[in-house]
Amino acid sequence: MTTRSDRERLALLVHEVRSPAAALAAISRALGDSRLDADSLIDLIGLALAACVGIERVVVDAAPASLRIEDVDVTDVTRAAASGARLGGGRVLAVIGTGPLVVRGDRIRLRQALDNLIVNAIAYSPSESEVVVGADADDADVLMWVRNVGDGIAAEHHGRIFDPGVRLDTSVRGSGLGLAVARSIAEAHGGTLTVKSSSGEGATFTITLPRRSSA
Repeated sequence: MTTRSDRERLALLVHEVRSPAAALAAISRALGDSRLDADSLIDLIGLALAACVGIERVVVDAAPASLRIEDVDVTDVTRAAASGARLGGGRVLAVIGTGPLVVRGDRIRLRQALDNLIVNAIAYSPSESEVVVGADADDADVLMWVRNVGDGIAAEHHGRIFDPGVRLDTSVRGSGLGLAVARSIAEAHGGTLTVKSSSGEGATFTITLPRRSSA
């Protein structure tokens, strides 16, 4: 008999495999373009390898809070996430701050969180609008953020949107797991995931992570 926890794990696995699987499909289509130069081919191969590693990690260890810690430059994570989203047809712009943006964290999990935020932002954006993905830092923290335009989120819903299964607009395809997964990953890193939004003004989701100590 399948237990509730088994069903929940299966739902999480299916949800988290979708993004890297979609990336592989888009890469496969792009590789059929005979006009690609060598640099473009190298970039696509890198994206394909990253997608394969992401799938392997989620299949072996689906728990978002399970981390493999190393030094991670979130600049690389942000650019790769934006490139993957563009490859899949999204209108995504990457905006990167200056200076080293390094944290102690899990590269695959942080990419997983950012992918979920981008997918969510695209799903709730008007057709042909642009989603902006950014990385920057302040004195204490490194920030990764995703911003879209659109209907936005009323203040009374800011807390509940991070609960598993919550979908404010059921006409938009999804499982309601993406924001919950992203928040779990941020908190597992000792960070936070917050939203800034109001009705009619779009939304900005920000992952705040402790900056790696220089000691």
